[in-house]
Amino acid sequence: MSEEQADPSARVSGGWKRLASTLVQGGRPDAASADGVFVNSPVSRGSTVLFPDLASMRENGTRSHDHELVYGAMGTPIQHQLERLIAQIEGGTHCQVVSSGLAACTTPLLAFLAAGDHLLLPDAVYSPTRRFADTMLRRLGIETTYYPPLLDETALRDLIRPETRIVFAESPGSHTFEVQDVPMLSRVAHEHGAKLMLDNTWGIGVFQPFDHGVDVSIQALTKYPAGHSDAIIGSVTVADEADWRVLRDAAIQLGQVAGPDDCWLTLRGLRTMAVRLGHQAKSALRIAEWLRGRPEVARVLHPAFDECPGHEFWLRDFSGASGLFGVELQPEMPVSAMHDMIDALAMFGLGASWGGYESLVLPTTGGIRRNIPGGLPQGPTFRLHIGLEDVDELIADLDGGLAVLRASWAG
Repeated sequence: MSEEQADPSARVSGGWKRLASTLVQGGRPDAASADGVFVNSPVSRGSTVLFPDLASMRENGTRSHDHELVYGAMGTPIQHQLERLIAQIEGGTHCQVVSSGLAACTTPLLAFLAAGDHLLLPDAVYSPTRRFADTMLRRLGIETTYYPPLLDETALRDLIRPETRIVFAESPGSHTFEVQDVPMLSRVAHEHGAKLMLDNTWGIGVFQPFDHGVDVSIQALTKYPAGHSDAIIGSVTVADEADWRVLRDAAIQLGQVAGPDDCWLTLRGLRTMAVRLGHQAKSALRIAEWLRGRPEVARVLHPAFDECPGHEFWLRDFSGASGLFGVELQPEMPVSAMHDMIDALAMFGLGASWGGYESLVLPTTGGIRRNIPGGLPQGPTFRLHIGLEDVDELIADLDGGLAVLRASWAG
């Protein structure tokens, strides 16, 4: 029996251990090729780039696809350094850093879709991506069909049309944590001439998108890579040179770039991500297991649990987990009692986003929208992000919150 089979906490944190050296060593300047370099590269802030002569300026102007310094709005040295490291983590060849996680979703959709095209989106998709498809893409003449995230191959084939250009996946899904069969989605998409895009934010470092047939991998670097809730930034990674030219051209035309300070903060965060996530994954699993045994809880939506939709795909395709999961309360629990519980928590911040060093709680009942009937949880739901606090203190805080929930329900 392997260590991961004997110890579930090793299963959720194992991928982070294997990534640690890459995160520390990757994307850094080579000290052997210089008189000396700082461990952390300096921030270069600027817009205009000066050249010694016209020939040099013209030459650099032809290198906009090469992660070279051309103009500030096309990327700075620290952005290019970050792009190289993200491409290495994701297993791709090129990465485009953009201004936010949402921009990482919207930029490749605009790059690869045109009027008259058809897009397939999972019904559990991040709600701002849904809003973008339902508003801007619709105005541009692009039709979107929503599909059940756990549909089988036959159902997917039934939804694909001759004009389908993109199958979009998000695994696990926002709020309801369905883990998708990405290799199947890729195989069917490619058979029909479509590309597979994946929002891989939850799975960064523990899911290798291009090994499973993804064409475009999307990251909200705001989350675990930056890791300290102080930067808004995203990335889009590809493995095919032709896809890179399409993506890069779109990013330049849309003016998509990230500020050098946010890039620097994200690079600094990445250096410790393996240690942070190894710890957070273990803490999250322990808290999830504790909640799993509570009578107030109907289901814990953690991909490592067999009751989580698509758990078998997590077991097959992922080398670990993150610290984010969902909780579904018993269906007879009133939503107002859940709200009282959340307000009673002292150690969990109440706010959107996740991925920082701090624990967060977010009620998700009322915020989950579905186009397909039957995709909603039966009881009130909330989402937990587990940070770096002492796990026993977090459990004690949740225990007190559940006591408030019971009292509110009884009252």
